[in-house]
Amino acid sequence: MTAILQKWTETSLVLRILVGLVIGAVLGLLVPQWTAIGILGKIFVSALKAIAPVLVAVLVAASIAKAGGGLGPRFRTVISRYMLSTFIAAMCAVVGSSLFPITLDLTDVAEGSAPGTLSDVFTNLLTNMVSNPFWSVSMANYIGILFWAIIVGVALKKRASATTIGVVSDFSEVVTACVKWVIQFAPFGILGLVFTSVGESGLDIFTTYGKLLLLLVGCMLANTLIFNPLISFLMLRKNPYPLLFTCLKESGLNAFFTRSSAANIPINMNLCKKLGIDEDFYSVSIPLGATINMDGAAVTITVMTMAVAHTVGVDVSFGAAVLLSVIATLAACGRS
Repeated sequence: MTAILQKWTETSLVLRILVGLVIGAVLGLLVPQWTAIGILGKIFVSALKAIAPVLVAVLVAASIAKAGGGLGPRFRTVISRYMLSTFIAAMCAVVGSSLFPITLDLTDVAEGSAPGTLSDVFTNLLTNMVSNPFWSVSMANYIGILFWAIIVGVALKKRASATTIGVVSDFSEVVTACVKWVIQFAPFGILGLVFTSVGESGLDIFTTYGKLLLLLVGCMLANTLIFNPLISFLMLRKNPYPLLFTCLKESGLNAFFTRSSAANIPINMNLCKKLGIDEDFYSVSIPLGATINMDGAAVTITVMTMAVAHTVGVDVSFGAAVLLSVIATLAACGRS
């Protein structure tokens, strides 16, 4: 059994995920009545949702408590680029939706109310930020988790002894190990998720929503392969694509299929360590990016909003599109 587990962990995670994807799709088409297979996906997603908030909370607090001085200006730069990247992703989705308008088959209308003004969005964002920290962890309110983790980290840095900080750091390592173990089962989880999607919808998922899927993924790829590298080039003045393809290979594919930025934090941390980045910096910037740099979420919010507007015949002006992009940028932060 030990030899099998070792062989399993040594095999490329990307390869295992691709195998699980193919097997899940094939089983979904051939034996959709075997619904028990879908439980694998539910268990995997539930495990990620359960452990990821705890990981972000302890990791950020421990990282800030251990970090040296002089990181403030660097983090201001990182945060501004995170928000710029998310805003560009939303604008890319606006342009894509305008060039290739999509209409939806709306059979049911969900009950609820949308924010009336931009101030409502800011109010919700600030309210979520100062929510009860235990509630934030239990409800995966990442903007609240991040806020309180920073406060606790600063308090630890100023008041706690080295022994206490060491205990918090050790606990963050323990939680990180737990997440890594969960991620090792990503191929089974993705198998279950794909089986459920294909089993319930069959090939209709590609025929009915094919254009919508192409638009969503196309906007994400445009942002990933064009606009983010452009930002990186302007910052580094170096060819960004070798680094980009390394990140896509070792991190991006797993993040895309697991649909969890927070659960991908350990993979990104290991990649930063391999690349020789300053640990004091990446130990905070990676969890921060997993919380507020939500390009995919901004694309999804914008594309779906534009699709509904096209479906019901609402004309979206340029000014409204820019406002939509701003709201999507803010709404995607921690509450995507």
